[in-house]
Amino acid sequence: MGAAINGGGSCEMPMASNDAGPIHRVRVDGFWMDATAVTNEQFEEFVKATGYVTVAERTPTKEEFPTAPAENLIAGSVVFAPTDHEVPLDNYFQWWTYISGANWRHPLGPNSDIKEKAKYPVVQVAYPDAEAYAKWAGKRLPTEAEFEFAARGGLSGKTYVWGDEFRPNGKWMANTWQGKFPVKDAGEDGFTGIAPVKSFSPNGYGLYEMAGNVWEWCSDWYRPNYYTTLAEKGGVAINPQGPDSPFDPAEPTEKKRVHRGGSFLCNSQYCSRYIVGTRGKGEVNTGTNHLGFRCVKSAQEAAIKLTAESSTVQ
Repeated sequence: MGAAINGGGSCEMPMASNDAGPIHRVRVDGFWMDATAVTNEQFEEFVKATGYVTVAERTPTKEEFPTAPAENLIAGSVVFAPTDHEVPLDNYFQWWTYISGANWRHPLGPNSDIKEKAKYPVVQVAYPDAEAYAKWAGKRLPTEAEFEFAARGGLSGKTYVWGDEFRPNGKWMANTWQGKFPVKDAGEDGFTGIAPVKSFSPNGYGLYEMAGNVWEWCSDWYRPNYYTTLAEKGGVAINPQGPDSPFDPAEPTEKKRVHRGGSFLCNSQYCSRYIVGTRGKGEVNTGTNHLGFRCVKSAQEAAIKLTAESSTVQ
């Protein structure tokens, strides 16, 4: 588990993120995983059945954000917008903006919608939203170890979900960014922005878009040195659940969970986390227009359910 940190990197071989090492041994018990990220139509079914209101649709309160100006306490979420010129890549606030009215129904803001996008991954979901859906569906969110095991699709030690070449035989294998980031996505892979699920070939386990398209929530708290902690214990980590508490040195007061898989914004210039084994992170109450999720169920849980349903049928 994890990825080799190989120095400066290049366009041909981007560098893994510094928190992706050291590579260490992990064992996970059997589990079932959704073949795709949860789609808009699936999430809509959940909302219709439960009346659930997502974090982005709720107006923030003064109690939650005591230092925020009153004019900032508006329902909304974070949206990517390309810049109109080349910029240094040292300040992500240049391409991310909090937009009033942005939520899962309106991913880019109030003037956008999800009509004709039933099969696209639902986005603008915060961690509690994903967790609520998973519980309703009788499932749960994957651990980081489960996600990586599933993403590898039976391959061992490869750079990407599909192998060591980014474009084997010239074929695009994932929805990523082409062109100068963050100015313009050239769309050479067929998409600018999010793609519908099952737009690219599945991996060896029949799972789609385990790299690129949208980041996906995992259940682990985020700490950059967690892999070091596991490696120092030696042996094989059995079903690691992540650290007991979160900590990101860049934003020490924010509670963050792990993201996995990368997104349509990942590229060799800035964020190459479509590399299998690399990690992302996000504050638990923050959604974006490139972040979704999929669910899992342990093999034991699935077997119990099947046994119960079989007994009912008899």
